[in-house]
Amino acid sequence: MRADFETIHVARPDDHILLVTLNRPEASNALNTRMGLDLVEVFEKFSVDLQGLRAVIITGSGDKAFCAGGDLKERNGMTDAEWQGQHLIFERMARALMACPVPLIAAVNGAAYGGGCEIAAASDFVYAATHARFALTEVTLGIMPGTGGTQNLARAVGERRAKELILSGLPFSAADAEAWGLVNRVVEPADLLKATLEIAGRIAGNGPIAVRQAKQAIHLGLQMSLSDGLAFEIEAYNRLVPTADRREGVLAFNEKRKPVFRGE
Repeated sequence: MRADFETIHVARPDDHILLVTLNRPEASNALNTRMGLDLVEVFEKFSVDLQGLRAVIITGSGDKAFCAGGDLKERNGMTDAEWQGQHLIFERMARALMACPVPLIAAVNGAAYGGGCEIAAASDFVYAATHARFALTEVTLGIMPGTGGTQNLARAVGERRAKELILSGLPFSAADAEAWGLVNRVVEPADLLKATLEIAGRIAGNGPIAVRQAKQAIHLGLQMSLSDGLAFEIEAYNRLVPTADRREGVLAFNEKRKPVFRGE
């Protein structure tokens, strides 16, 4: 993976963890066309090559903003065709984030408005700094969430709460987001990245094939009937039985040692 992206910074704090930082601090890490393309490039590659990764963290640079949403300065004066062309990139970006085969964790370090809130909601789960704030403000601009916001927020907080937040455009706090189910944990700003890396590290230490299968079973199973979801779960489970990692896990338990999983 190349490291010279214009709008994001990528680093590997651990052999199995990728840290993706939205890096436009001068614009509150707002999402412009280039950032959309950069994120597409990073995340679409995972469908064919995980590069040994077992968890991905996405955060924002600085301590004020995770992502302020779409860059309205770039959008000012766009023709309808140009706007729709840019949005196709953002749609592709959202699908790539949601299709990430390994757990994607958002570390929300500040304001997550509009598209920023949608990126957080598209992640598998969210840790947030105490001062972080969220909002889907699109209706105040005469548009609506179009990067998964109406779907992912509603699945996280429920239909009625999602309608209240999306139709009003009102901002809400990290504490509210935790109480309503969008955020898993709220921590002090200085501890946010450490806490997120710790949970990513714990995930990365587990059987990587098992984690990927479990993630898929949860996500897709919730879109099925219970009986179909159970059938899908068993199919995912059975794929793990012949793996070397399954044998290593049981052997390590009996030998009273930490397992060494190789993703095989």
